[in-house]
Amino acid sequence: QVQLVESGGGSVQAGGSLRLSCAASGFTFSSYGMSWFRQAPGKEREFVAGINRGGRSTWSADSVKGRFTISRDNAKNTVYLQMNSLKPEDTAVYYCAAAKTGVPLILREYDYWGQGTQVTVSS
Repeated sequence: QVQLVESGGGSVQAGGSLRLSCAASGFTFSSYGMSWFRQAPGKEREFVAGINRGGRSTWSADSVKGRFTISRDNAKNTVYLQMNSLKPEDTAVYYCAAAKTGVPLILREYDYWGQGTQVTVSS
């Protein structure tokens, strides 16, 4: 049974930090690229950051570059998103996703999705 379970969301003031975690089970975690997406009400789900299966390559959206860092610990089957200097526009539900093909640009290529965790940033 495949599971991706996000945690670490919550409410924080602008300028603050949060660290999201996504615990994976039911598949060979180290064979999958992992990504974080976010979705605010009324908006499309958007790519935030991705990391390849070995953790040596990362990608991030322009909106979060320099503020967010994705990492993974394959021994723990967990991917993280360290979010610093948070802004109100970062408010969204954050999802982790796994793709056998790595970190694809096409959302439909992702094989597994978590349930999401809410991040709220107040001004």
